[in-house]
Amino acid sequence: MASVCLNKVCVDIPIYNSQGRSLKKAILGMATGGKIGLNENGKTIVRSLDNVTLSINPKERVGLIGHNGAGKSTLLRVLGRVYEPTYGIAKIAGRVGSLIDVSLGIDGEATGIENIFLRAALLGIPKEIVNKELDSIIEFSELGDFIHMPVRTYSTGMHMRLAFAVSTMISPDILLMDEWLSVGDKGFQAKAEKRLNRLIERSSILVIATHSRSLIEKCCTRVVWLEHGKIKMDGTPNQICPIYFS
Repeated sequence: MASVCLNKVCVDIPIYNSQGRSLKKAILGMATGGKIGLNENGKTIVRSLDNVTLSINPKERVGLIGHNGAGKSTLLRVLGRVYEPTYGIAKIAGRVGSLIDVSLGIDGEATGIENIFLRAALLGIPKEIVNKELDSIIEFSELGDFIHMPVRTYSTGMHMRLAFAVSTMISPDILLMDEWLSVGDKGFQAKAEKRLNRLIERSSILVIATHSRSLIEKCCTRVVWLEHGKIKMDGTPNQICPIYFS
């Protein structure tokens, strides 16, 4: 059964060559992001998550809100097992799927078809499943004969459509997203949203970082408000959205 349990999790990001940074920049960093300080070895660090305790159960759809630098992306990376906590314990049960960077692993010199297999391999999708779904991926991406061309010849929109089509093949227990994905024109966006909704329905837990009130009210059952790496509020959209977005 999918579940998330974080107990007093802290994530410290080391800052190198910090001696060359001005006090003014350090003060600005404190105002907009995590806390700047020194670790036990005297090295400068930014505490991106600070004593975060959080449990997420099956069927919960959690929206992460907060200003830029509040710790949303860091929390997603902890849930995705990209970052290990500096302190505290993170227990994540279930298969995790991430749509944080759908273009990760795309090779500009390889063709569209070759990149489908490359990206799928990074996502842990077996080759036999890719072979089975290949025609539908090509059709969904609307790339036509460009699917046989190197990706470096693609426009940004074509690149994103290909990456999105492959990345949404996953069937995770825990789905992580950083903002709602916007790819292609309005017609394709409508088709992409339907595909995303099916992916969300297949997932037991959704965690999405967003600045969109409408998205939270539409898709989320719970909202976690982060500020300077700490949880400021945790409740329903009806409880938190009127306070945060006002």
